[in-house]
Amino acid sequence: MPLNPLTRKRLQRFRSMKRGYWSLILLVLLVVLALLAELWVNGRALIVRYEGKTYFPTYGSIIPGETFGENYKYETNYRALQERFAKEGKDGNWVLMPLIPWGPQDSDFREGIQHPQPPESERHHWLGTDPTGRDVLARMVYGFRNVILFSLSYTALTFLAAIVIGCLMGYMGGTVDLIGQRIVEIWTNIPFLYIVMIGISLVPADTGTGSRIAILLLIMVIFDWTGKAWFLRTATLKEKARDYVASARLAGAGPMRLIFRHILPNTISILVTFLPFTVAGGITALTALDFLNFGLPRPTASWGEMLEIGLANQDAHWIVLSAFGGLVTVLLLVTFVGEAVREAYDPRKFTTYR
Repeated sequence: MPLNPLTRKRLQRFRSMKRGYWSLILLVLLVVLALLAELWVNGRALIVRYEGKTYFPTYGSIIPGETFGENYKYETNYRALQERFAKEGKDGNWVLMPLIPWGPQDSDFREGIQHPQPPESERHHWLGTDPTGRDVLARMVYGFRNVILFSLSYTALTFLAAIVIGCLMGYMGGTVDLIGQRIVEIWTNIPFLYIVMIGISLVPADTGTGSRIAILLLIMVIFDWTGKAWFLRTATLKEKARDYVASARLAGAGPMRLIFRHILPNTISILVTFLPFTVAGGITALTALDFLNFGLPRPTASWGEMLEIGLANQDAHWIVLSAFGGLVTVLLLVTFVGEAVREAYDPRKFTTYR
């Protein structure tokens, strides 16, 4: 489907702002690398060749150690298996490990070694370990994946609620708009962070990880849709009075078609300019909640948890520096993208009616 001239102008203007454009490319690259983290940051081997058979453990089920001649039935320690094959020197038996052979929950406990440990290239701990012996870089990568997926889900659900409620308020007007305004005013005055903390504290301790994350996401969405809904209400009221809406109504278009086919596309600039900053807000909110132990359930990889651990172990400065550096870098990239998007969609630059 070809882009309309206005959209092409906006995209060209966005590309002309190099800082935002290259920030978007770098951010997308980081997200892709995080989604494929198992292929380069993982305690499981990519390929194992043993006794003429080839195994691919990365995305498969657990393979017990006895499969490869070990004397245990739990999941294979592929790092130890690689060392064993290297010592045996038997042709045909080999293990291909990821670039960083540690998962986010793997502990590197060794006799006589006390954690946390600073960066160590020999053991492939490029950013050191935390007090429980877990690799900091692995926690960073999986923590980024968790926070960006959570933030994107939070953004999508928040926008969905804001679009539905805001557009209905603006289009229906009258009693619907009046009731909606009072609800938004009340909701806006509720302290968001406290409500999230109270809500999470009421969740039973035996609740599964997936359920806890879903509850946290739902609470954050319920109490953070109001601002965007208010802007969309105002934009819908403005667009509803345009001649193109009256023409569509005379042509027989129903309310849903008028809202989602005609009015909403002409308010898209508001949504797009909010998008990057909502993502950034989701990242900071989740990190803060994780720092206070009201976010993702432990021991899920989290930048907020890393900041808490690093501050509790002041000698392990590499933990704080890693988490803080990652957080600042991602927020800067998102902010640069947001600035470029806001400039590209500035209504003073381009105006269109349908």
